[in-house]
Amino acid sequence: GEVLKNLNKFYKRKEIQRLGAENGLDARLFHQAFISFRKYIMESSSVSADLHIILNDICCGFVLLGHVDDLFPFFLRHAKQIFPMLDCMDDLRKISDLRLPPNWYPDARAIQRKIIFHAGPTNSGKTYHAIQRFLSAKSGIYCGPLKLLAHEIFQKSNDANVPCDLVTGEERVYANEDARHAPHVACTIEMCSTNTPYEVAVIDEIQMIRDPARGWAWTRALLGLCAEEIHICGEPAAIDLVTELMYTTGEEVEVRNYKRLTPLTVLDYALESLDNLRPGDCIVCFNKNDIYSVSRQIEARGLECAVIYGSLPPGTKLEQAKKFNDPDDPCKILVATDAIGMGLNLCIRRIIFNSIVKPTVNEKGEKEIDAITTSQALQIAGRAGRFGSSFKQGEVTTMHRDDLAQLKEILSEAVPPVKAAGLHPTPEQIEMFAYHLPDATLSNLIDIFVSLSQVDGMYFVCNIDDFKFLADMIQHIPLNLRSRYVFCTAPLNRKEPFVCTTLLKFARQFSRNEPVTFDWLCRHTKWPLAAPKNIKELVHLEAVHDVFDLYLWLSYRFMDMFPDAVLVRDIQKKLDDIIQIGVCNITKLIRASQSAAAPGTAEVVSEDFPLSRTKKDARVAAAPTEALSIAVEAAGLRRAKNLRPPRPGSRQEDLKSYGRGSLANRLLREGLLTQEMLRQLESEWQDQHRNGRYGFGSKRDDQHYSKETGKKRK
Repeated sequence: GEVLKNLNKFYKRKEIQRLGAENGLDARLFHQAFISFRKYIMESSSVSADLHIILNDICCGFVLLGHVDDLFPFFLRHAKQIFPMLDCMDDLRKISDLRLPPNWYPDARAIQRKIIFHAGPTNSGKTYHAIQRFLSAKSGIYCGPLKLLAHEIFQKSNDANVPCDLVTGEERVYANEDARHAPHVACTIEMCSTNTPYEVAVIDEIQMIRDPARGWAWTRALLGLCAEEIHICGEPAAIDLVTELMYTTGEEVEVRNYKRLTPLTVLDYALESLDNLRPGDCIVCFNKNDIYSVSRQIEARGLECAVIYGSLPPGTKLEQAKKFNDPDDPCKILVATDAIGMGLNLCIRRIIFNSIVKPTVNEKGEKEIDAITTSQALQIAGRAGRFGSSFKQGEVTTMHRDDLAQLKEILSEAVPPVKAAGLHPTPEQIEMFAYHLPDATLSNLIDIFVSLSQVDGMYFVCNIDDFKFLADMIQHIPLNLRSRYVFCTAPLNRKEPFVCTTLLKFARQFSRNEPVTFDWLCRHTKWPLAAPKNIKELVHLEAVHDVFDLYLWLSYRFMDMFPDAVLVRDIQKKLDDIIQIGVCNITKLIRASQSAAAPGTAEVVSEDFPLSRTKKDARVAAAPTEALSIAVEAAGLRRAKNLRPPRPGSRQEDLKSYGRGSLANRLLREGLLTQEMLRQLESEWQDQHRNGRYGFGSKRDDQHYSKETGKKRK
């Protein structure tokens, strides 16, 4: 008892905590080291003799001989055994010092670059003017956030007789038949070269420099591109940060402001019913299940609709966009996610927000339902009334009357200024860390790097959760550090089990020095594949397309080990055609999925949140009909009895009063229930009970919106 009491006294001493910090133990490491040290003393039968004597003197109260502070050298020795980096902390701190990113690019610092910022909203012509300068230059590079955008500039450039190459993570297309590099290149921003000199560089969507996962790529391009002129395109919210960053490189920024080329009107009325749809309408949903539900309801009214969402292959997105844009095609309605925010040219008359809340994952990895930001709302709404399209002005509204006031409020707010630019540890920095800490796993190396890294106020270290997830997944496979790092930067969605499993198999083959051949890949993916018969099969085909993308991405980094890129690209194009057939018949697939499921239920395929694997969530998922019916019935009873009358515009208060404990709200938070499903179930419940079971005689409203569940979660 005395030993434990004195150890806890040692832990709480401010002087000891200060000494720990001086030796590299921040609060978290200090706590972990102490827990381990205490366990060692209390449970070990072989405590060293000198430590035993000190403990004895302290516990016996020999003030002149022993004080709890005397434990510190033993504590520090123990801490260094469990945290080896404490011995080389100064070296590690130097390696992870990220305070002067401009110095990482000596080639760019050796020239005086002219920086021109083209600032304006969507559909203002800002990118057009930058691209005109790109096309007139002797050499140039375009850096965009999406493959679709890079492909568009590649096409536009070559159509204008300006030879231009295409470089993305998965693809290299040369303008010259002999594969000589053309003087112009269009690339996804992660692929830009910071060593090649150009006359003009274009960096598109600069506001993405704040992106928690990808922001580092914009920072790298902005600071590192070797071009005489850098043309930056994006939101005015990024002007101040870009100006500050360029001040540190000694470069001035010329700002050119643009206004929207066509008027955009926020309507004073909501759509309220799909019966009110008109040609050129685009309904924006933030969930794949809502896409399925809305598209089926539209086609039930005898209307054709195109469908676009994030996980569709680029070719399918382009085909759906072409179908919607074609004046001779009977398809006049588009149902899409926010994937339409950039990268596709669409002839939209009116944007209709099906919801103004979006499922997100917060910094702690928790699922949340949150209102869309002003930046997101403007980016999506701005797609209506594109300059040069058949619609000379754009309109925007909501599906539900309750959402319209809040949408107007969101759109009227100023976009908050971009505060900081993303950074990411380089392979060289991680290799230097590994030299000092040879026994640490890559995931631990990254953790230590981030915890020790120092950045100034204009920068932040990007989220490395995906990197760590892959590092942990392939940790048991013997790979050299550089190869392991490359595998961990592979662009994949970790919510797709089939794609993650495939990466694991790729890494295992690679570690055995066995090439991943076309035949091996066909066996693994069961190619050839048939057209999908239901939604589940369509989702699987999308995952197989991602597997082919992964193979192509690795083939450019390890050509000998992934040798069949040409063959894989051919079958990927065939797969794209098969997926297009599935998307064109999406309502048939939805019907097939629903008839295969229990009566009255819809098959849930959530793009945003996969079903949890915990026992508790498995119980909820096991009986979706019952759980959702109870949730809807509770909501309906609450409304019908008028126990808590809703107040217009009080979205957040309503949710608070509904309570975190309610089943409907919990299912929403856990991603097992979408708002569209809740509305449908509520409508079905009202139909069932309107016939007299509870005696409620309210007027039917198919588009009724559940105030309790559609609010921003605090």
